[in-house]
Amino acid sequence: MGGPETVEDVHDFLHNLFSDRDLMQLPFQPSLAKWIASRRSPSIRDQYAQIGGGSPILAWTRKQGEVMEKLLDEISPETAPHKHYIAFRYVEPFTATALEQMQNDGVKRAVVFTQYPQYSCSTTGSSLNELHRGIENAGLQDSIQWSIIDRWPAHPGFVDAVAGLIEKKMAEYTAEEREDAVILFSAHSLPMSVVNRGDPYPAEVASTVYHVMKRLGNKNSYRLVWQSQVGPKAWLGPQTADAIQGYANQGKKNLVLVPIAFTSDHIETLFELDIEYGHLAKEAGVTGFKRVDALNGDPTFARALADILPNNQIVL
Repeated sequence: MGGPETVEDVHDFLHNLFSDRDLMQLPFQPSLAKWIASRRSPSIRDQYAQIGGGSPILAWTRKQGEVMEKLLDEISPETAPHKHYIAFRYVEPFTATALEQMQNDGVKRAVVFTQYPQYSCSTTGSSLNELHRGIENAGLQDSIQWSIIDRWPAHPGFVDAVAGLIEKKMAEYTAEEREDAVILFSAHSLPMSVVNRGDPYPAEVASTVYHVMKRLGNKNSYRLVWQSQVGPKAWLGPQTADAIQGYANQGKKNLVLVPIAFTSDHIETLFELDIEYGHLAKEAGVTGFKRVDALNGDPTFARALADILPNNQIVL
């Protein structure tokens, strides 16, 4: 989906987000999206200012793509050279921008590779719908051979990468603290109205958690929690904030927060998890609060991406 690189980009990012009918359906959506974006922009700009002035998601996605190119050239020399294109939903480089670049470069074969490990109609689904419209508008249905990878929630390399980062963070505790620590897997929540339509996202996130904990030997208590709820309607729960407060009320001092549905740092890890929930944990008396690193440039994750691509394609 992307993220604003500067605070000046926040309004347009929010406007595009709230205009997306695959993500949410609002009455009088064009007008309401403009109003919501204007109303929320000041507070969201402040959040981005607190994490350095913009989202690092483009930089991390670009780095992941560059590393994957090199690995694929080694793994599959018969299809080399490989080149990545970034297609964001709400900010540049937009899908249309990526398609134009591909057309100019004379691309003949392309793999659409979602960076959401778990499928949701509101994220991967929205992006694929936008891509389909872009391909038709650019007349690229026949000139490029298309394949797609739309999910990979339990890929062994992905699971190993997440588990390895958890082990690295757990090593910061003493043996006694580590034994007592509770692992909270935090994923972006969804409205229950979306879930009740049959969206597979909750089950696929739960599958990731299951495989990661199995890889870790199920040594610690854990819970899947949900963040970033907006508005008064029912969303997936429990909310991450409520879980932190609840464990604090039980006297738990060591909580390990794991971003389980994100492949790189952005506003929901750097502000929501680190700053907002970090402050909540401190106020609640959780003295051993830790956040596991995002996958970002992790070498195990890079190898996982390179392995996923040639082995999990659906030809369109």
